[in-house]
Amino acid sequence: HHIAMPAEQKKKQFKTQPVRLYVKGAILGYRRGLRNQYHDTSLLKIENVQDKKATEFYLGKRVVYIYKAQTERKGTKFRTIWGRVTRAHGSGGTVRAKFLRNLPPKSMGGRVRVMLYPSRV
Repeated sequence: HHIAMPAEQKKKQFKTQPVRLYVKGAILGYRRGLRNQYHDTSLLKIENVQDKKATEFYLGKRVVYIYKAQTERKGTKFRTIWGRVTRAHGSGGTVRAKFLRNLPPKSMGGRVRVMLYPSRV
């Protein structure tokens, strides 16, 4: 049997994995037609979201693209571009997102984190 511990101590000992507070997503590319592409909107595929109905939960959620740069800034080599899920794209569970700065072409096929805030519940 285990001994009851104060809450502070319980936090420090990770018996389980730390909890992931985001959902994984992939960057598919920019929103585009046959001949034009619009860099200001990116298309994302969110893990386990297979239809339009399932995208509703994610609308308005914050998205972050994290990448690694050569030079250290603010004490870290990791940099971020934040964005928001704006709406669904088609019926297959793809979503559109706008980022504060348009995503670089190098990010295509890369991973994003779809945060679970702001909550709309």
